Amino acid sequence: MFQVIPAVDIQQGRAVRLFEGDPKRETVYFDEPLQAARHWIGHGAELLHLVDLDAALGKGDNSRLVEQIAGLGVATELGGGIRSAAAARRWLEHVSRVILGTAAVTQPELTVQLLEEFGPERVVVSLDARDGLVAIKGWTETSSVDAFELAGQLADQGLRTLIYTDVTRDGTMLGVNAEPVERMRAAFPHELLAGGGVASDADLDLYASLGLDGAIVGRALYEGKVTYPRTA
Repeated sequence: MFQVIPAVDIQQGRAVRLFEGDPKRETVYFDEPLQAARHWIGHGAELLHLVDLDAALGKGDNSRLVEQIAGLGVATELGGGIRSAAAARRWLEHVSRVILGTAAVTQPELTVQLLEEFGPERVVVSLDARDGLVAIKGWTETSSVDAFELAGQLADQGLRTLIYTDVTRDGTMLGVNAEPVERMRAAFPHELLAGGGVASDADLDLYASLGLDGAIVGRALYEGKVTYPRTA
């Protein structure tokens, strides 16, 4: 069944959404991220997508808040600044699964190590791309790595859950750009989640029609532009 996963992005202690990943272009939806988490759990969320934006940007972290949300009893996945085996191990004591972003590009051996140590149920990779190239370091840099080629390599290495985000659409509510999503679906044969640009139920229907397993939704969900919980 296609799942809609609420995103709780944390910056400077608040639940926010960024426009195209720009930390200076934020919209604050909850002053307390714990309130955001409880809100979505109250609406039936079974999994929360947490991102520590400060950790991703190397400007501190929101560990206490993440731990509080993880303690609410719902499944959680966490991304943002997890760039070592030690960090992953620490967080896997609290969250259901960790999300590797930059590290999947700059330290490919780390993904393999964590998959072997914890299994594919607890390790996710997020490929966030601009024009097909993976963005890294909190999306502040664009690498020369082809997102679709890397997706195929990760599948060969044992990865079973991949998140694809179109950085140029993220937080914009401009609608989903289908072409790169189709390419990613072709490149990665396992569980595929996507985000970036969702503006309406039609975008969720598009994802589902392309064979995706779910969508990570932020701004459109917070602003009531999509139906939640989704029943089909």
